[in-house]
Amino acid sequence: MKMNLPNKLSVLRLIMVPIFMAVMLVPCFANICITSTTNVILQIVGAVLFVAASFTDMLDGKIARKHNLVTDFGKFLDPLADKFMVIGAMVCIFYYNAMVANKNIATLYFAALVIVVFRELAVTSIRLIASSKKNVVIAANMLGKIKTVTQIIAVVAAIIEPVIYYNLTPCSWVCKFPPVTFFMTGVMIIFTILSGINYIKGAWKYLDPEK
Repeated sequence: MKMNLPNKLSVLRLIMVPIFMAVMLVPCFANICITSTTNVILQIVGAVLFVAASFTDMLDGKIARKHNLVTDFGKFLDPLADKFMVIGAMVCIFYYNAMVANKNIATLYFAALVIVVFRELAVTSIRLIASSKKNVVIAANMLGKIKTVTQIIAVVAAIIEPVIYYNLTPCSWVCKFPPVTFFMTGVMIIFTILSGINYIKGAWKYLDPEK
């Protein structure tokens, strides 16, 4: 099957997700100490892979719109790759911190992960119903775009911030409760909920409870 450049970038992003996850989870299965240089390097490599994947997300959309390369395959694959990227990263952050690093971050990301997954399931279900019954495509709004940006920033913060505190005493409060990670994850949760509510409100007119 011949694919245009935006679709190739989406496929690349999808391929990068398991590679990123494998890099992030090596310490969980290799019993590498949290203070080891190897572990720090793995976290940095994981962050770079995630940022690169996020960049392809921005790039494929711009190219598709600029050169009129929007396809049905792209409409399917692009949001799928985005969800895999964000949810996969959040699963890694939760599991890594639960098993190796910081139980406080693990608890925070368990809650964030539940909210993000529920939001995506609700939005995807409504999108499918609206599309199949009414042939309506509900475009992403500004809140949805802000939600995506805050998710990316929160994930990068949760990976990189503990690396910055690498040489600090593990019992210090910034190690236990990394401020940027907690703040950005909170912001991400707020916009995830707001964008979900806004999306449901906008699509509600396409849902008929009697059918």
